[in-house]
Amino acid sequence: MSHTPALPPGERRILRREEVEAKTGFKRAHIYNLMKKGQFPQALRLGVRAVGWDSVEVDQWITERLNNRA
Repeated sequence: MSHTPALPPGERRILRREEVEAKTGFKRAHIYNLMKKGQFPQALRLGVRAVGWDSVEVDQWITERLNNRA
Protein backbone atom coordinates (compact mmCIF):
# COMPACT_ATOMS: atom_id res chain seq x y z
CA MET A 1 0.00 0.00 0.00
CA SER A 2 1.42 3.35 -0.97
CA HIS A 3 1.34 6.34 1.35
CA THR A 4 -0.46 9.35 -0.12
CA PRO A 5 0.90 12.70 1.09
CA ALA A 6 -1.52 14.88 3.03
CA LEU A 7 -3.35 17.45 0.96
CA PRO A 8 -4.02 21.01 2.06
CA PRO A 9 -7.41 21.26 3.81
CA GLY A 10 -10.27 21.52 1.35
CA GLU A 11 -8.28 20.35 -1.68
CA ARG A 12 -10.56 18.06 -3.67
CA ARG A 13 -9.52 14.82 -5.31
CA ILE A 14 -10.97 11.38 -6.02
CA LEU A 15 -10.27 8.69 -3.43
CA ARG A 16 -10.20 5.05 -4.45
CA ARG A 17 -11.73 2.36 -2.23
CA GLU A 18 -8.47 1.43 -0.53
CA GLU A 19 -7.98 5.04 0.59
CA VAL A 20 -11.58 5.33 1.81
CA GLU A 21 -11.15 2.10 3.80
CA ALA A 22 -7.94 3.47 5.35
CA LYS A 23 -9.56 6.82 6.24
CA THR A 24 -12.74 5.36 7.74
CA GLY A 25 -11.53 2.05 9.14
CA PHE A 26 -14.44 0.34 7.34
CA LYS A 27 -14.23 -2.49 4.84
CA ARG A 28 -15.85 -2.53 1.40
CA ALA A 29 -19.08 -4.27 2.41
CA HIS A 30 -19.79 -1.85 5.25
CA ILE A 31 -19.05 1.21 3.09
CA TYR A 32 -21.47 -0.03 0.42
CA ASN A 33 -24.14 -0.84 3.04
CA LEU A 34 -23.87 2.68 4.45
CA MET A 35 -24.10 4.14 0.92
CA LYS A 36 -27.23 2.07 0.25
CA LYS A 37 -28.83 3.48 3.43
CA GLY A 38 -27.83 7.04 2.45
CA GLN A 39 -25.48 7.27 5.42
CA PHE A 40 -22.20 7.63 3.49
CA PRO A 41 -21.18 9.71 0.46
CA GLN A 42 -22.08 8.09 -2.85
CA ALA A 43 -19.31 6.74 -5.05
CA LEU A 44 -18.62 8.39 -8.40
CA ARG A 45 -18.46 6.18 -11.49
CA LEU A 46 -14.98 6.60 -13.00
CA GLY A 47 -15.17 3.89 -15.62
CA VAL A 48 -16.74 0.55 -16.40
CA ARG A 49 -15.19 -1.14 -13.35
CA ALA A 50 -13.86 1.80 -11.34
CA VAL A 51 -15.42 4.04 -8.70
CA GLY A 52 -14.07 6.69 -6.39
CA TRP A 53 -15.25 9.08 -3.70
CA ASP A 54 -14.95 12.84 -3.45
CA SER A 55 -12.28 13.51 -0.80
CA VAL A 56 -14.10 16.59 0.52
CA GLU A 57 -17.34 14.64 1.00
CA VAL A 58 -15.54 11.83 2.83
CA ASP A 59 -13.66 14.31 5.04
CA GLN A 60 -16.93 16.11 5.85
CA TRP A 61 -18.57 12.79 6.72
CA ILE A 62 -15.71 11.95 9.09
CA THR A 63 -15.87 15.42 10.68
CA GLU A 64 -19.63 15.03 11.26
CA ARG A 65 -19.10 11.67 12.96
CA LEU A 66 -16.44 13.19 15.25
CA ASN A 67 -18.66 16.17 16.11
CA ASN A 68 -21.63 13.92 16.94
CA ARG A 69 -19.86 11.55 19.30
CA ALA A 70 -20.81 11.69 22.95
